[in-house]
Amino acid sequence: MSELRWNPQLMQWVIVATHRQHRTFKPPKEFCPLCPTKPGAFPTEIPAEDYEIVVFENKFPSLKTPPPQPDVESSDLYPVLPAEGFCEVICYSPDHYLTLGEATVEHIHNLIQVWTDRYRELGSKPDIEYVYIFENRGEAVGVTLHHPHGQIYALPFIPPIPKQELAAAKQHYAENGTCLYCDILKREHLDQVRIVCDNASFTALVPFYARFPYEVHVIAKRHIGSLADLAEEERADLAAILKALITRYDQLFGFSLPYIMALHQRPTKGDYPEYHFHFEFYPFNRTGTKLKYLAGVESGAGTFITDMSPEEQAERLRGAKK
Repeated sequence: MSELRWNPQLMQWVIVATHRQHRTFKPPKEFCPLCPTKPGAFPTEIPAEDYEIVVFENKFPSLKTPPPQPDVESSDLYPVLPAEGFCEVICYSPDHYLTLGEATVEHIHNLIQVWTDRYRELGSKPDIEYVYIFENRGEAVGVTLHHPHGQIYALPFIPPIPKQELAAAKQHYAENGTCLYCDILKREHLDQVRIVCDNASFTALVPFYARFPYEVHVIAKRHIGSLADLAEEERADLAAILKALITRYDQLFGFSLPYIMALHQRPTKGDYPEYHFHFEFYPFNRTGTKLKYLAGVESGAGTFITDMSPEEQAERLRGAKK
């Protein structure tokens, strides 16, 4: 069963997908469904002996086209809709252990092209409003398959966080006549204390208002709305800065740092000239042995508490402070 249920308290959709309770959970390497299928070996989701990057439909999708009919009836108080959309898996490499931090810049560049192609293709579907590309890395964020991979959700609505960002960008432009993210970049380059790494096309910085430990946003220097707007040199610079940032993450505590990587870009329907393409990274380790848990204030009230200043986080990521 999969359906969309409206939350009238928060005015947002919730996906109910009961079949995902039975999805594959931490299989041993020899039964990894994301590795290539070798002759005489366990058949995986990828019927090929080798690959570079693979995209395929999630076997346990939250959204599906055509969608199943909802199990409950819709009402004025509790609207219900079919969970229409697409859920895809992106396998970064046939290597069971190769993370993005260990991949070459050229390989990450190819991955960016794959992301771009999927954003365009899925976004062209008539009922898709938002294409959300992300990676969950590490058991601390709930990963159930260890083979490095990302996911894509093509949604029939704009999800709450991008929707709030869109509203903030629109309000900022109405009040100031400038882009919110361009102004953030100007201020960060003026202050020079929260920038982690930088190149001609992108800046990676710990935001002034960071919520997660070692949270980093990678912001395009040119005012663009999505992956589809990137020029070739910008794709190359994006690959280089992602490699540099993830390498710094992995050097921070001496292990592959768990994180959520979220691509925030304009919706696929409508006009959003105020919005600005960027990545957001949310690590969960506040030290090498302690995790950040979203407890009462964060989960119940929605107000984050950070244990370390964003300025100190950026300094540590730059390698200037241990």
